Amino acid sequence: MTPGAPDPSDTSGLISLLALEHALLVAGGLLVYVLLTRATRQHRHPAAAMAWVVAIAAFPWVALPVFLLFGTRKFARPHRRPALAGAAVLPAQGAPWVHRVLQALQAGPPGDNRSVAFQADGRAALDSLLAVVAGARHRVDVCTYLLADDVVGRAVLQALEQAARRGVRVRLLVDAIGSLLAPGGRRAAQRAHGLSVRLFMPLLHNPLRGRTNLRNHRKLVVADARVVWAGGRNLAAEYFVDRLHHPAWDDLSYTAEGPLAAAAAAQFDADWRLAGGRGDAAPLPHGEALAPLHGDPAPAGAGHWAHWLASGPDQPDDTLYALLLAAAHHAHERLLLATPYFVPDDALLQALCMACRRGVRVRLLLPAASNHRLADLARGPALRQLVAAGAEVLLAPRMQHGKAVVVDDVVALCGSANLDGRSLFLNYEAMAVFHGPSEIAWLAGWHAAACVGAQRAAGGRPPLVRELAEDAVRLVGFQL
Repeated sequence: MTPGAPDPSDTSGLISLLALEHALLVAGGLLVYVLLTRATRQHRHPAAAMAWVVAIAAFPWVALPVFLLFGTRKFARPHRRPALAGAAVLPAQGAPWVHRVLQALQAGPPGDNRSVAFQADGRAALDSLLAVVAGARHRVDVCTYLLADDVVGRAVLQALEQAARRGVRVRLLVDAIGSLLAPGGRRAAQRAHGLSVRLFMPLLHNPLRGRTNLRNHRKLVVADARVVWAGGRNLAAEYFVDRLHHPAWDDLSYTAEGPLAAAAAAQFDADWRLAGGRGDAAPLPHGEALAPLHGDPAPAGAGHWAHWLASGPDQPDDTLYALLLAAAHHAHERLLLATPYFVPDDALLQALCMACRRGVRVRLLLPAASNHRLADLARGPALRQLVAAGAEVLLAPRMQHGKAVVVDDVVALCGSANLDGRSLFLNYEAMAVFHGPSEIAWLAGWHAAACVGAQRAAGGRPPLVRELAEDAVRLVGFQL
């Protein structure tokens, strides 16, 4: 080797250069993360923020493009639903704090609906859904996370085809990921005659319309903006009817006629536009939007006051999460909760525990074993904290998929959202907030009946291996 010539075996300079490039890329990636998060007001779960920072620091070449594709939780300019025309003033029913919170969250004014009916029985729920479709005169809009090619999915598609043959404009919006979980449902929908079908957020889509990890979990069927069927049921057999050796899941849905349906129709229009469905909607004749379904006017002071509460990336705030926090702090006597999956963040969990310590009766109903084993594993620490605080945590022997919240005797919620990080922070969800005494009493009665036969959750410390597994799964609990 020539004296003074560089030693080809000396790679320290190359390593230093690569380390410098990596450091610059990490610094740039973290700067992009901070700027985008601040500019678009992305309030993240701490575990999610930590995961993104660690990933960008360790693997910037991979993590930064993934963040740019999937990392946005809220839109920079979220859609704000205008107040419904002709909506009533705030009712005397309900607690003032509820109305103040909903007003601050831009939920729009409440409406006094002509009627509200709940369905705990699956067959009654399916009959109600099909009746809504059969009664449509101008248009039917259907949004679902999952559509199966089974006895229920085919019955719904057949009803929609019959409506289309009557001259009704039918739009069907199915979540793209949810459709993959039910093979055949997407193909059956696309084969249906006379239907406009769109997939919400396909894997390959315009990134300006959202991120792939933000799923539409709303379930609703609305006819002529006059009557709506909604709740927690997907359009698949397990949500409605018994199958061989598999009983139908316990679930909840409701049918409402009046302003709640008009709000649901406006919600569907916004979701349809987000899925690229511009120009496909058939306008309703003037004055049809709130026309009574049966031709007679709504009774004065029907008392079925309700808000439509949308939650998700299209809202400027985490609306449902904020309302749940407020409910935990304002409850005086009881807080009844039902959800299939319970993976709350620390703030909501502490609010529920504090409610217990204030003397509020907190009763949480869950399935002993849900259809998502990771969610069952991740819920362990939260359940033990609630039990230690004095809550009643009851595990139902059957799959319990209903979603409901009852706060004292002043407000109750029913809809599509679970009490986990994905529903509260990532999914597009929709809940009805009921202020009427009859709706609150019905949901409280349903909760009491559903708790019969359920076993109390144990509060003891689990084995170390399970505890470590629970903690590992909770690190991604917001994505479950």
